[in-house]
Amino acid sequence: MNTIHEAAKAFLFHCTYEKKLSPKTIKAYELDCRQFLSFTIKKKLPQKLSEIDKHIVKAYLQELQDAKPKTLRRKIATLKAMFNFLEFEDEIVVNPFRKMKIQIKEPRMLPKVMTLPEVNRILSHAQNEVERTASDFHSLCHKERVRNRAVLELMFASGMRVSEVCGLRPEDIDLKSGLVRIMGKGSRQRIVQICHEDVLNSLKKYEIITSKISKRKGYFFLNRRRAKLSEQSIRIMVSKYSGKAGIEKHITPHTFRHSFATLLLEQDVDIKYIQQFLGHSSINTTQIYTHVNSNKQKEIMSTKHPRLSMVL
Repeated sequence: MNTIHEAAKAFLFHCTYEKKLSPKTIKAYELDCRQFLSFTIKKKLPQKLSEIDKHIVKAYLQELQDAKPKTLRRKIATLKAMFNFLEFEDEIVVNPFRKMKIQIKEPRMLPKVMTLPEVNRILSHAQNEVERTASDFHSLCHKERVRNRAVLELMFASGMRVSEVCGLRPEDIDLKSGLVRIMGKGSRQRIVQICHEDVLNSLKKYEIITSKISKRKGYFFLNRRRAKLSEQSIRIMVSKYSGKAGIEKHITPHTFRHSFATLLLEQDVDIKYIQQFLGHSSINTTQIYTHVNSNKQKEIMSTKHPRLSMVL
């Protein structure tokens, strides 16, 4: 391979068939590689790999200066991964990233979370909707509501990512033991124990009406067309139920994950266990949940502050 176009093609092949990265990651990598290629063509820069140096990379960084820090970090990470791959394959002699120090500061944003009463309102609304169509057990509307409740209950019970919920297969869920096998990022598996009877019952009710179809289709949660339930469908579902429950803040599937972690932490669960539940490879990622909300802060300061034991 001699050109950037050929290098990007080889890199994407490596990521798809050798590293077996997720389709979502491959799509992002493809977009980033295409953008870098377009930049070099637009600026009439060299297309030969041997002529790509750190000055071209710096010019590309300047081109991306208006991008959000998170987007910028991903695009640079993609480019760096491609050149590391090329260096490992002996396709280039000098890696332009070897003598570059790139620091992109990303503002540390605290995750949006729900209070326990807010979670309760959403789950209660989902349960009430199921009960309203219970007399019409075989209707498509009832089956959809049973599924929606099962999805919402499972997200809060396990802290799963929306992609992990969509990717669940029938054999991943053992409703007798309450064990759920989750395929997380980087093909890392983890097991989460579901203990609450309401959650298990919601999953059992859904399994009863779809078990044969799910096994044939290969996924636990299905849409109306009996295909794999999409991430976008769950986002719309969460938005609809939170709105009907009268919650004004913007709620997403990831808000359930954040709330799961934060509320466990407030119950004094060790952060190392929370790390395992969430499937984080590094404890540093989980540390963001160590923020304390105002209600918990008031409780701590009003009951445990050392000034309370002082008498003047």
